Amino acid sequence: MPDRRPASFRPALPWLCLGLIPLLLDACNRSASPAKNPAEAAALAATKAQETTPARPAPAELWKHFDGARALAAAKAQIDCGPRPAGSPALETARGLILESLRQSGWTTELQQFVEPTPHGPKTFVNVIARFASKPASAPNPASQRAVVASHYDTKSFSSIAFLGANDGASSTGALLELATTLALDPRLASQIELVFFDGEEAFQQFTETDGLYGSRFYARSLLHSGRHTQFQFALLWDMIGDRNLSITFPLDSPKDLLLGLYASADALQARPSFGLFDRPILDDHVPLRQIARIPAIDIIDFDYAAWHTADDTLSQLSAESLQTVGKVTLHFLKQRLP
Repeated sequence: MPDRRPASFRPALPWLCLGLIPLLLDACNRSASPAKNPAEAAALAATKAQETTPARPAPAELWKHFDGARALAAAKAQIDCGPRPAGSPALETARGLILESLRQSGWTTELQQFVEPTPHGPKTFVNVIARFASKPASAPNPASQRAVVASHYDTKSFSSIAFLGANDGASSTGALLELATTLALDPRLASQIELVFFDGEEAFQQFTETDGLYGSRFYARSLLHSGRHTQFQFALLWDMIGDRNLSITFPLDSPKDLLLGLYASADALQARPSFGLFDRPILDDHVPLRQIARIPAIDIIDFDYAAWHTADDTLSQLSAESLQTVGKVTLHFLKQRLP
């Protein structure tokens, strides 16, 4: 039967559909097209790749991946900055190298800047704190760390010599950067460790309760005031660990549990002859961690070092093998304590 309704009553749907087609096609094209901002597109692609790429299993013997040659190269880069006393442009350059290395290894960094009075007037100091996320494309959880591994990256200021601090400052800094690279292979372990690069370890005149250990004292106070000190089981400090004739001298008052654990790791890796006990306590950055933050802390230091605080503390004193020995023993210990 023919349609007897006036033309004005005929359905308008076909015409509406025809009119919607261009709009729908445009919407489809826009949703399928890449983000207009190249940086945004790259970030989205990287995030998607991290979410879809299966995580590689962590090496069972992680310590074998610590590379002493890479640690030595990182130490050399610090030495090449020249003398690096607190507040100097050279130390700022050295800090930039630390931050870039940590970024490349996947660590998130925090700059802890503060001002303290010194015998030379008020000085600005900057600690570098690094944390690692346990899962890709996520932020580190500041409550997940169970251990601190630290070093100082400044050098002592001398008016009479150009003090490069190859062993006293650079060796432990370079090794700590290599530790960060190695730990990144095991995100679960890395996420339990807080790496700290202390500024202002060296005294401007002589060590007293107020001169020296500026960075570690401030960091320890911040842990105590925030309540984060309770989450840490222990702290390991590296200092002067690159001497060719390596002879680690644990302070006499070292916590027995940490001392025996490190001896056991040294035994397991056939490195025990390089680890011994000093005949007295040593004042170093582990002391504020123990006394202020109340964290069991041990100083892994080679204090049997003739070039200490002399112009002879240069790159020629260092050995990749020594750095590798300390790095491997430390990683072995961390794997045992934070399984």
